[in-house]
Amino acid sequence: MSALKQLFEYRLDSDPLKARAEWLDIVESRSLLWSFISSPKRELIRSVLNTLNLELVKRARPPNVFDFASASVGNMFLTGARIFSGSFESAIYLLSMICSIPPSVAVLPAINSNFTHHISAGLADGTTIAGQVAISHPSAPTALPDQPEIAPALTAADHDRIEDANLPGSLDALRRPHVRFRKDDDGDLPARIARLWYINPYGHEIAPTANPRVVAALAATATVVYSIGSLYTSIVPSLVLRRVGAAVGAARHKVLILNSSLDRETGPVRTQPMAATDFVAAIARACVESREPAMVGTDEILGRYVTHLLYLEGEGTPVVDVEELGRLGIKCVKVDGRRGGVGGKAVVRYDEAALGAALEAIIDS
Repeated sequence: MSALKQLFEYRLDSDPLKARAEWLDIVESRSLLWSFISSPKRELIRSVLNTLNLELVKRARPPNVFDFASASVGNMFLTGARIFSGSFESAIYLLSMICSIPPSVAVLPAINSNFTHHISAGLADGTTIAGQVAISHPSAPTALPDQPEIAPALTAADHDRIEDANLPGSLDALRRPHVRFRKDDDGDLPARIARLWYINPYGHEIAPTANPRVVAALAATATVVYSIGSLYTSIVPSLVLRRVGAAVGAARHKVLILNSSLDRETGPVRTQPMAATDFVAAIARACVESREPAMVGTDEILGRYVTHLLYLEGEGTPVVDVEELGRLGIKCVKVDGRRGGVGGKAVVRYDEAALGAALEAIIDS
């Protein structure tokens, strides 16, 4: 299991040429990553990776070729399994079987589709940014067609090389490859993110429906946990889907595990950092926007979608106004943490045992 974990968590080298060599070593079974994986599992995994490799070779149109730099082997496996089976849920199921994930654990895609779905964010100053990477990682804002062009557009030659990989007339910002980035070196956005929505390849807003299995799972649970992660590119995209907000609101406990630090999505960190109340407001807005738009921005909805907040104290952590949140009906629970990381990148992290105990106490209450 530890060898499988190492394989699927492995990221290829950041240099494109070295990464390609590493990838070929993996698909050809020459990599040391296979050393402690049984032969049946190795050959099953390799068959999936080779399915993806064949697809990459078929689509290659030099000089436009796939950039393997920093690619995750686990993500590559999921993509290959989806191509092989024609189903993303089937790809997750296959990975779960290989890794012996217990039947009590279900990983459900919020949107069950073979098509790429894109998100767009509107900032408080009126700027619109298209694409997840442009929102969460350092890059110039990517303007929509009716706004001044901020990022350089693709040339006619670039479009010719893309061939038929993208729909004609689709948004330039969504056609660019986004493989390499450094999330630990975020640059502040010019203003706070005010709203997030889904867009089609042409930049027009759409309202996808959530995977019915996700809605059913939410409806059957008593406790929903908003876990640690990127607020606007990991948590909110699942909540803005139709039918999700109603299912979440019906749960008895809604627990937000507050991030231990701020990032590009929860700033501008230097001038207007988000506090815990702002995190709660963003979650509540995402849950009501598609069904009760008149309630957006009201305090009344905050306690409806977050009942408990787990947080850390220490340098760099978001500010938590316990009294204000209590007035809104949200119980705040401080959790023990420890300092992790080196030098200027050291941050406070949750103590796993303490976090588990806090969650169990809420679930059992």
